[in-house]
Amino acid sequence: MDRYGRVIALLDSTGTFFEPARTAFPGASAEDWARAVALDPGAAGPDGSWRLDFRCFAVSRPGGRWVLVDAGVGPAHGPAAGWAPVPGRLPAALAQAGIDPADVEAVVLTHLHEDHAGWVRDAADRPFFPEARYVVQRAEVAALDRADPVWDWAVAPLRAAGRLHEVDGLHRLAPGLTLLPTPGHTPGHQSVIVEGADGSREVLVTGDVLVHAVQLGSPAVPYSHERDREAARTSRRALLARASERGALLATAHLRRAFVEPAAASGPLSDPSATLPS
Repeated sequence: MDRYGRVIALLDSTGTFFEPARTAFPGASAEDWARAVALDPGAAGPDGSWRLDFRCFAVSRPGGRWVLVDAGVGPAHGPAAGWAPVPGRLPAALAQAGIDPADVEAVVLTHLHEDHAGWVRDAADRPFFPEARYVVQRAEVAALDRADPVWDWAVAPLRAAGRLHEVDGLHRLAPGLTLLPTPGHTPGHQSVIVEGADGSREVLVTGDVLVHAVQLGSPAVPYSHERDREAARTSRRALLARASERGALLATAHLRRAFVEPAAASGPLSDPSATLPS
């Protein structure tokens, strides 16, 4: 368990990706890869494989309440089972952090991929966070194919239970917590701004704006599973520029370190087409 200010990193799982790193990140140069290894050496597996973590973040709220950002890979029979290292250990990680699932008031889904929505249900198919509302961008739900396993696993039952809350664009979730649209990886991808308190720095929970240190060191490098590479590149550069300008810390879902500095990025971070709100 790693913590910074109000934010606790919760490791759900660790595994090896189903594609070699150089396939997953086409076009990265030898210099890009050398920089990535220096930034996140644990991600470099044998024979060019990519080792990655699957991580959620808990943000403390007044009165012993919590907001969770993303819901991990989930149980063994969840929708991520076809490719991700399931079952995840989020229930144990929450217990270690002293967080009761019933005290989670909201779960922010950065996007609707299987490895970010797994613990919507537990191993017995019960709602894992019984009191939570699930907050997602309306554009993300609109773009999800009804045949996608996440639809029946998460979207349909949450909507039927009245627990799916769709928002549009920049959204103030609670004091000190803002949802920031960062499209590209998926059409309605969002990141989370956690404002600093008591002298702590702002934290930007990135979701999958960047998924590997090669994109931290070289923000122009695309990821093969981004829906819109140009939009993703714009969001990545803008988010890193914001973090750098404000001295914010990045909270990452898939790097082998939970909290990283944006200053590690090289090359131009500003982008004239970037539209992230301030």
